Amino acid sequence: MLRRIYLLALAAVLALQPASAMHIMEGFLPLRWCLLWLLISLPFVLLSYRYVARQIKATPRMRSTFALSAAFVFILSALKMPSVAGSSSHLTGTTFGTLAVGPMALPLVGTIVLLFQALLLAHGGISTLGANIFSLSIAGPFVAYALYRGLGRLGLGQRLTIFVATFCGSMATYIATSFQLALAYPDPVGGILGAAWKFLGIFAITQVPLSILEGVMTVLVIGLLAQSGQSLLLQQSPAAPRRSGVRRPQLILLGVLGLVCLALPILTNFFDIGTGTDDQAGEMIGQIAPHFQEQPFWEGFDPGDGEAYLFALQVAIGIALFVWGLRKYLHSRKQEEA
Repeated sequence: MLRRIYLLALAAVLALQPASAMHIMEGFLPLRWCLLWLLISLPFVLLSYRYVARQIKATPRMRSTFALSAAFVFILSALKMPSVAGSSSHLTGTTFGTLAVGPMALPLVGTIVLLFQALLLAHGGISTLGANIFSLSIAGPFVAYALYRGLGRLGLGQRLTIFVATFCGSMATYIATSFQLALAYPDPVGGILGAAWKFLGIFAITQVPLSILEGVMTVLVIGLLAQSGQSLLLQQSPAAPRRSGVRRPQLILLGVLGLVCLALPILTNFFDIGTGTDDQAGEMIGQIAPHFQEQPFWEGFDPGDGEAYLFALQVAIGIALFVWGLRKYLHSRKQEEA
């Protein structure tokens, strides 16, 4: 009963409002490019749904692992952080799920998160949904997974491997975004590559310190779970806890980290963290194509000063989903050990 109430409440939240602005804002891409990226991304989303369904059917514990992966994206993608050159941007959170469920699970996760942010937070877009799915949920996760597997064969330490995979996966998301905009708005002099360098100057450079932070957070969370006997990495058997109380310190640290993540969006309401990279991208498009005019699929609402609290709500939902997923995971582990 409680599960049904939770799912109904989540569905109600998802349906609250229409909007516009995550990696590429509503109206930033011409219609033909919106359709192209949608056609590219849609098969991945459909295959992702089938992949997740098969994984859950084959291994019931995957249901909770998938919930944990989605929760991590919900939490980290809501963190708008200050970066270099007076700008701010978001973390992605996709590598955790990539390593726990597999990269094919992320197109479905990313679609859920991007729809949530577009419909409720005026962050992202409906017409640009296909483009944002590709950058966030396809390019980033597959780059991260390829590096994780490749570096793993070299015998590097697991923490370093996870960190590098996370860093590069996060960077790949924003590099893909830069080229998506460059293809739609080639520079009059430098062409597509010239425009790409300009957009990379906005997205990629800004993302370097945030990708480092995301790498540290991903290693930390996976490490804390592993220390408590809950290894969620794909193709790695979970280790049994040595004693019943071994989980408590790690879970307390996870709780503290969750509270910090919950506080960060609210703090942005009181401190200037710089102009968002999406706004800077709009200015760059105006410089490259002076006759550019935004063509939103629909007019969204402006959350104004309430944006920070809406992002905090997203973090809170992510935390609730993470707690639910972890409890389900621990329960399934106990059943398997019984």
